[in-house]
Amino acid sequence: MSESESAITDSQNAPAATETEEITYQAVEKDGVVTAIWEMKGRKHLRTIDPRSRQGREILNLYTTEDVEHPATSEPATS
Repeated sequence: MSESESAITDSQNAPAATETEEITYQAVEKDGVVTAIWEMKGRKHLRTIDPRSRQGREILNLYTTEDVEHPATSEPATS
């Protein structure tokens, strides 16, 4: 394989590595309140989502957990 063919092969394989990076979301908080949601691909910031928007609420609902007390586990065990 010549050098020019090697360069073409390498350049064709490079984009595949960046396409496999998954999209993540980071909540930006101020005083305990989410003020923005950052959509990230690897270390690259793609866009900012308003947490009050429909999509922002959906994302927060997926990743937010409530502290729920389960009655079965809060009762003391009897012998």
